[in-house]
Amino acid sequence: MPSEHQSRREIVQLGRMLHEHGFIAATDGNLSVRLDARRILITPTGMSKGGMRPADLMVADMNGRRLKGKREVTSEIGMHLLIYRMRPDIQAIVHAHPRTATGFAAAGIALNQPLVCEVVIGLGQIPLAPYGTPGTPELARTLEPLIPDYDAILMANHGVVTYGNDLRSAYMKMETVEHFAQITLVTRMLGQQQPLAHGDLEKLVAARGRYAGVNSAAPMPLHCAIGSGALEFPSPVPTNGKAAPQRATLRSRSTLRPRGSVVPLEN
Repeated sequence: MPSEHQSRREIVQLGRMLHEHGFIAATDGNLSVRLDARRILITPTGMSKGGMRPADLMVADMNGRRLKGKREVTSEIGMHLLIYRMRPDIQAIVHAHPRTATGFAAAGIALNQPLVCEVVIGLGQIPLAPYGTPGTPELARTLEPLIPDYDAILMANHGVVTYGNDLRSAYMKMETVEHFAQITLVTRMLGQQQPLAHGDLEKLVAARGRYAGVNSAAPMPLHCAIGSGALEFPSPVPTNGKAAPQRATLRSRSTLRPRGSVVPLEN
């Protein structure tokens, strides 16, 4: 685990990258890192994440109490603490408002079509959580059902939260969400989508553990039917004018952890 000094420098660096990429504006967004079992390092409220210094960051306990720092912690610390409590494997969290992905969230549209193989492997899908008022327990409650199964979530009328086993991984997932949102938007503008076929999806799910960087403890289903333990894939071939869902057995969490040889993703 990186030292507190290293984590401070990395949060500042990635906060600047979020701002430069247009993923946040003004004082939007927040980032955090788990320092140990009792403490997290988190960004302050009311400050541009593109202009922070390491000394501006705050240390808080798992109850949200400030332990170190002169500023006030972000009002959305409850969301961070909930994710850390529910996912012991998670070491870092990024929350931002990337334009295209947030546009889908504002339109009430999840990014749940299997259109790009890298997204299927790395994230499964990006579900949409119902609206919750930022900075209140309501926001955390809307995310709670989705946190165990996904590493990236759209928040209705709000933005995106991603998390991973280190801060750079969490940031890269944010880039992936926005890139996929842009691709999805293009397919909608073209008026046609061609989801990956059922058999190809099964192969991608089975191959997750062999790819570098895919080390989530979450099952990351492509689509989990409510009350079902099966993956549901939309068929690319219409049946009676509608896409007929096809099913495949949901992989257990253990099968999604890295094992064996590592195959790097294409650049």
